[in-house]
Amino acid sequence: MNAETLKNIQAPLKDKYREQPAAAMITLKAEGMIGEGISCKVDTGRAMVEAGLHPATGGTGMLACSGDMLLEALVACAGVTLQAVATAIEVNIKSGTVRAEGDLDFKGTLGVSKEVPVGFKKIRLEFDLDTDGGEEQISTLKKLTERYCVVYQTLIKGVEIQTKYHSSHSA
Repeated sequence: MNAETLKNIQAPLKDKYREQPAAAMITLKAEGMIGEGISCKVDTGRAMVEAGLHPATGGTGMLACSGDMLLEALVACAGVTLQAVATAIEVNIKSGTVRAEGDLDFKGTLGVSKEVPVGFKKIRLEFDLDTDGGEEQISTLKKLTERYCVVYQTLIKGVEIQTKYHSSHSA
């Protein structure tokens, strides 16, 4: 895909969202089924992924860890956003790797220490790119990738989550 093709694909969408702002509000959904043992099966739209406990919390390591899945979502979103931005600003990326690492203190997750927060303490996102782009182009690529990556922006800004529990009693 080149910049012109991308602009031609996105232009009618941008026009529509300017003219009909409500049309730009899309609800993305994910659903999982509580599984056997301590697991949850999540339909990714491409395959069923079964998530379970991380080995640091008693898991076997045979099921996907939701923390890993969060980092994978960040890598996927950042990689796609980087490519779209590079295409739009005409920076040629021959190849590249996107990596995310996150530090967790499982004392919080396991309730060993109430002083230790649950969740990632720090996440590092790293890009190794083979590109002809100059320093200024790479700076623009970085700025725009960070600005437009949905997962990155959600993580750095935080988001309100509304939780509801519904229960039914089986006999």
